[in-house]
Amino acid sequence: MSSYFTDLAQQYIDGEWRPGTGSWDIIDFNPYDGEKLASITIAAVEEIDQAYQAAARAQKEWAATNPYARRAVFEKALRLIEEREAEITEAIIAELGGTHLKAGFELHLAKEFLRESIQWALRPEGRILPSPVDGKENRVYRVPVGVVGVISPFNFPFLLSIKSVAPALAVGNAVVLKPHQNTPIVGGTLVAKIFEDAGLPGGLLNVVVTDIAEIGDAFIEHPIPKVISFTGSDKVGRHVATVCASLFKRSVLELGGNSAIVVLDDADIDYAVDAAVFSRYVHQGQVCMAANRVLVDRSIADVFTEKFVAKVRTLKSGDPRDPQTVIGPVINSQQAESISATVEQAVAEGGTALLHGTTTDNLVEPSVLTGVPADSDLLRQEVFGPVAFLIPFDGEEEAVRIVNDTPYGLSGAVHTGDIERGVAFAKQIDTGMFHVNDGTVHDEPLVPFGGEKHSGIGRLNGETTLEAFTTLKWISVQHGRSGFPF
Repeated sequence: MSSYFTDLAQQYIDGEWRPGTGSWDIIDFNPYDGEKLASITIAAVEEIDQAYQAAARAQKEWAATNPYARRAVFEKALRLIEEREAEITEAIIAELGGTHLKAGFELHLAKEFLRESIQWALRPEGRILPSPVDGKENRVYRVPVGVVGVISPFNFPFLLSIKSVAPALAVGNAVVLKPHQNTPIVGGTLVAKIFEDAGLPGGLLNVVVTDIAEIGDAFIEHPIPKVISFTGSDKVGRHVATVCASLFKRSVLELGGNSAIVVLDDADIDYAVDAAVFSRYVHQGQVCMAANRVLVDRSIADVFTEKFVAKVRTLKSGDPRDPQTVIGPVINSQQAESISATVEQAVAEGGTALLHGTTTDNLVEPSVLTGVPADSDLLRQEVFGPVAFLIPFDGEEEAVRIVNDTPYGLSGAVHTGDIERGVAFAKQIDTGMFHVNDGTVHDEPLVPFGGEKHSGIGRLNGETTLEAFTTLKWISVQHGRSGFPF
């Protein structure tokens, strides 16, 4: 077992590793076998304040640091991740129940985003804008917001913490990170350790492992952070947005999804099957972009369904430490029970389980459902587990209507033999991202990532990351003398 779970089971505040002073411990379990990995005394409201105060103290000097010097920290952090990849993989498998495939996918993306953050230190640029006033010089500076609060989820905690933490730091901010209670090491203190070893000055990145039952809204209400970057459910995201708006804070929200992969009548069926199976079952379906719904033109539905079910049957469920395992455990027993209840409800409503996976502890085997009534709420909500809904349709118009019939709008995909037909289809979908002849699960450093409707507010990646974690400041210079009316 990785030493991370003994060495990093603490709070990290103002460059110091120390226990929290909260009223109970978070017990970090391996979701596959129930092994106790770590025990962490949670942070109390006092520690939240200390973390934000430390961040505010450290930020000014960091923002004034030569950006080339800032960049060196991220270059070393990338090297450390590469050197420690085997240990981090082990930690992802143990704490998340992620398979080797999933761990490799997460680490690859984390390195790509960190590699891009190396450049962000040099990206902020100013502008000089013309003025209708003679002798006036308008300078527009892009400056860091100051302190950013980051709340990361349990499904891709290492990646999704780094995705906000690294660019926020790179452009001159300080950060306080609150990881999910189920992934406090991989999503929190491990990130802090990497940046500490990379030479990031103390106070610039603080990690508080805690629970809202202890701190309430203290993390998002605190007056110091100007931006809250939250990844999680739309229910919690709505609350975060409400609190932030009331306090004139900016929120960047990456929330849930109910994505669809659509197979048109001229698609390459075998390729579409491969894309659909990956899009639904990667990391046990615990992915916001996962394809909950698989829509297939009725003219090819029978052959697609046969091949889809056959491929899903081949997915090996079990111990995530086994390199052959595709379906590992879901994160906790509540998730396992919720997923099982979804399958039972679908069958009770008249659906047919073409494949009805069993649930043993946190290990939920894949299910494939069809014939779920069109008015069922199950087709409109996010199912965070290995359950696919197959839905036949008659023609593109009906497919567009079905895909859009959900409160969410994060990702999606369409398969067709005609690329421009696919692009025309994609333009009709109310979603932040859509892919032609590919899967639904994609994230790249330069491309705006985010959703519409209940799937979030704002974007990350590329130029949108710069906009998220900086603000604009106008400084005018009057050369000569202004004239005043009195």
